[in-house]
Amino acid sequence: MNVTKKRLTRSFFLNPDVVELAQSLLGKVICTYIDGFYCEAMITETEAYSGKNDKACHAHMGRHTKRTAIMYEEGGHAYIYLCYGIHHLFNIVTSVKGKADAVLIRSVEPLLGADVMLKRRNFKTGSPKVYSGPGRLTQALGIDKSLNGVDLVNSDSIYLIDNDQYVEDIVSTTRIGIDYAEEDALLPWRFYFSGNKYVSKVK
Repeated sequence: MNVTKKRLTRSFFLNPDVVELAQSLLGKVICTYIDGFYCEAMITETEAYSGKNDKACHAHMGRHTKRTAIMYEEGGHAYIYLCYGIHHLFNIVTSVKGKADAVLIRSVEPLLGADVMLKRRNFKTGSPKVYSGPGRLTQALGIDKSLNGVDLVNSDSIYLIDNDQYVEDIVSTTRIGIDYAEEDALLPWRFYFSGNKYVSKVK
């Protein structure tokens, strides 16, 4: 396991501005140590979801269910759910306890353990499409619902580290696949690195 690089602390995740934090997460590195394999992947694309005044958020209007309960914990916890019964989506809870803000991780760029990630995705050679998309990156990194609720600040199975060396222009645009959110679907709360190949392709 990587223990020498600087892990993100609680204070980073407690930022009260989820839109700002979604941008700050770009370039940070997700580390997983699952089934004996260590992997690192840099975040290249995110989406912000606000627990207040955002119809696209699972916790909109104070919705409190078994699935959304973790969203009301303090920032730094993992919110992982199954989409369409197939894809595990990895979100990071942000802000203070009770606010229910979260950032969806949409795409990553592999740094370490690419051979393991390719095997998990059943690919022989690497390409951006292996990791570009929220369901693809979780499969590559070994993330599933068993990690839902994990504290990213203290966990050894999944956590985030800093990556100050990577700086790139950020593009802001509308989120993907949330037409049901009406006017909130137009919020420019999706962020990605300009020119980076490891980004979701919009149909």
